Amino acid sequence: MQFLFNNDAGKEILKLKGEEYKYLFKVRRHEIGDTLYFRCRGKSEDLHRYKVISLDGRSASLEHISSQIQEIKSDKELHIAWCVVDPKSVEKVLPSLNEIGVSKISFIYCARSQKNFKTDLQRYERILETSSQQCGRSQALRFEVFKTLDAFLQKNPETVVLDFCDTLLSCDDEVKTVLIGCEGGFSEDERKKMEALKRFRLDTPMILRSESAAMAIASKVLI
Repeated sequence: MQFLFNNDAGKEILKLKGEEYKYLFKVRRHEIGDTLYFRCRGKSEDLHRYKVISLDGRSASLEHISSQIQEIKSDKELHIAWCVVDPKSVEKVLPSLNEIGVSKISFIYCARSQKNFKTDLQRYERILETSSQQCGRSQALRFEVFKTLDAFLQKNPETVVLDFCDTLLSCDDEVKTVLIGCEGGFSEDERKKMEALKRFRLDTPMILRSESAAMAIASKVLI
């Protein structure tokens, strides 16, 4: 754990109880005198350093030592446009995409997306919060939801598309926004709408699931 999010981070005395207390002092076994780091959800670029000054078995008091601006983020930016798939598939790779440094994910209800799949952004944000505390990332990964591919492309005309074609994605390609299809790929109508967009494929003979493609592209572009 690199830090914990706490809405009171920055105050002179920080009181911890409940799940935070259990995690830090029962699971992690921190003691009086230990130094711990916190970020406030509303101002996550600030890193606050605290010292544990008292424990009473149910709660802990920490004293503020210092604060500094310390942003931890990727040097590059990547926006993944992801046609809606089973949320369980998204949840499997969200922590890894967060660690790699993806800046934004747009979920799009495309022609072959199953309409019963609901995008639970609050659940995704909880997963990302845990991931950021572990990897140290201070900048939040952002989410958007689009009801149609048309609406997304109108707002993001610079999008490049992962598709079956002859052009390979290379490490030198400047990719800012990439569109990944759902199971079954794009419909013919969608392909016509994307005829003018740049397309590429990954250098593999295997058929990738959308979550595997997202991981592969993020790794190639950002790392």
